[in-house]
Amino acid sequence: MTPVSSHAFPGPDNVYRTRLKNGITLLVRENPAAPVVVLEGALAVGCIHEEPAKAGLASFAASLLTRGSRGYDFDSFNEEVESVGASIGVGAGDHLTSFNSESLAEDFPRMVELLADVLRHPVFPPEQVERVRGQWLVRLQEREQNTRSVAFRRFHELLYGDHPYGRPSSGYPETIQAISREDLIAFHRDNYGPQGAIVVISGDISAQAAEKLIVAHLGDWAGSSPSQELPPILAQTAIRQEFVTLPGKVQSDILIGSLAIARSHPDYFAVQVANNILGQFGLMGRLGEVVREEQGLAYYSYSTLDTDIGPGPWLAAAGVNPANVELAVESIRCEFARLGSEPVSAEELADSQANMTGRLPLALETNDGVTGQLLHMEWYGLGLDYLYRYADAINAITAEDVQRVAAHYLRADAYTLVVAGPE
Repeated sequence: MTPVSSHAFPGPDNVYRTRLKNGITLLVRENPAAPVVVLEGALAVGCIHEEPAKAGLASFAASLLTRGSRGYDFDSFNEEVESVGASIGVGAGDHLTSFNSESLAEDFPRMVELLADVLRHPVFPPEQVERVRGQWLVRLQEREQNTRSVAFRRFHELLYGDHPYGRPSSGYPETIQAISREDLIAFHRDNYGPQGAIVVISGDISAQAAEKLIVAHLGDWAGSSPSQELPPILAQTAIRQEFVTLPGKVQSDILIGSLAIARSHPDYFAVQVANNILGQFGLMGRLGEVVREEQGLAYYSYSTLDTDIGPGPWLAAAGVNPANVELAVESIRCEFARLGSEPVSAEELADSQANMTGRLPLALETNDGVTGQLLHMEWYGLGLDYLYRYADAINAITAEDVQRVAAHYLRADAYTLVVAGPE
């Protein structure tokens, strides 16, 4: 395969970046190769800004934005979007409310107009509030019957306690029932605004034309956004475990891991490389090779690192026959210990690094991939040259770095274990 120059990546050489007077940061990557334009953006408001008694409010509000606004009711909005084969979506996470649009270049101005209207002027129609609430409650009921979903929910609740990171973004049946239309209106009024917002555009449009559109439809939006300051997250110093019984199930889902790092932590790249070796590369790394393939203890097994403004967990997940739960947990813990006690071979390290750097060009082949990367870079303040530096940062990680972070974060005396399945 021919090496890809880093300067073919989005960066300061080919991305236009500016900040509007009202606080919106705009990034544009021109790409006339295909006649489409993708917009991805975020407002600095999310689940951390809702009250515990109204858990799910941020996501509930975001899901209703396209259900009725000052200019469009539910049917007319969908007709406008679907008639030209476009898409518009809005959703909320812990810190951000994300929004996106994809359309042919000729329809993009109309999509920006529609998107601006639903972000700025939703009306939360009473009949749509109740319709979405009903759908939401059904999904929550289904969540509680899924062993993997229950395991993830309880893992985060045990790990974080009453911290906002410990609550599911979709809330709970009782909190969704407690949310009124007035709560939705107030949440939008008090928290939605342009300050700290990010808009990223990639596709067949000039930077000048893109900026003109955003200024026309969002440039006069006023208002501030809530603080992103988090309550303190206490370090994990003990073992926490829970076994959740779901009668009638034939599979148990296991989550085991520890509180690790925030996205800004200096160990970020070392933990990412270690995680790739542990449970991502190839057939899901060592966990897939040992726990699933060699020992036959799991239907699936992998590891993942979850980072944000605050520290997130480094964890392993596995789906197993209930009879194999204890053996699978012990096998996973053995792989944690091996990664922290024995240096990885030069070949295994090099293969993992090549895999990580080789995936990047593939991720940037689409406008969606470009907008997603640029939004991530801007939100976390990584700098426009981040993708130029990425390969060097990954390749600088040594076997000693991998061993050190594994020993430090995958501790045998301080972890959280959740198993959800039949008794």
